[in-house]
Amino acid sequence: MEKISNQDKSQILIDALPYIQKYSNKIVVVKYGGNAMTNKELKDAVMTDIVLLSLVGIKVVLVHGGGPEISDMLKKLNIESKFINGLRYTDEATVDVVKMVLAGKVNKELVQLLAQHKGSAVGLCGIDGEMLVAEKKTSGDGQDLGWVGEIIHVNTKPILDALDNGNIPVIATVATDKDANTYNINADTAAARIAAELGAENLILMTDIAGLLRDKDDPSTLIPAVNVSEVPYLKMQGIISGGMIPKIDCCVEAVRRGVPKTVIIDGRVPHSILIEILSNEGIGTQFT
Repeated sequence: MEKISNQDKSQILIDALPYIQKYSNKIVVVKYGGNAMTNKELKDAVMTDIVLLSLVGIKVVLVHGGGPEISDMLKKLNIESKFINGLRYTDEATVDVVKMVLAGKVNKELVQLLAQHKGSAVGLCGIDGEMLVAEKKTSGDGQDLGWVGEIIHVNTKPILDALDNGNIPVIATVATDKDANTYNINADTAAARIAAELGAENLILMTDIAGLLRDKDDPSTLIPAVNVSEVPYLKMQGIISGGMIPKIDCCVEAVRRGVPKTVIIDGRVPHSILIEILSNEGIGTQFT
């Protein structure tokens, strides 16, 4: 790797300045998942990005999933993993494991990792301060999903308190209801709703693909920008299909609820968060 001259380093910082100014004191919600969560080098890059943004005055909220970790633990406990239309069927035994793995293991590991990178983070889950209140969700075709929830209310106070105290909130997406039941919430859906309720400037969804592609097998067919009004047409054409449908529905939902920009970025690219926020290149597909 060639050495960057001091002149180039200063130019990089100067080029980033307008973006730092644009986002200064604004909230950015990052939904963290996929390969960037399991590959150590990518994990370190994400933590570095978040700490750097936080130190230049951007308020980062990290919302995370943990599907593979949940599946691993269920396997160890001999509980079958079952999916209905891409959502994990969550019975009594599974919801306990989801709570334990997401709010315990994964959440605290991320808080520790941010601390290792000299960031000040606080781990929260949707049950804390009744941050995420949910009701039972059924699948599109009316099938029972067990303890899978639909968010009906977000209490932003625990998140804003953490930000006001100079901390990075790290949020595990389990929720509660008025009867103290626990619900498993899809992390993309939770991130979109949290971003809207916080009045975030940007919602970034990290995925394992380059963004929305015209041809799913050809990364050069990346669509850099989509107006949410085009989404039904892109679905009809089959360009938005399969696992991308729920992700893009979340982007549309966030934009409709007032988030100025939502982006699907490739979490397999190191420092993709910095490229998205602090450069005019951008990365992935943005929805406005």
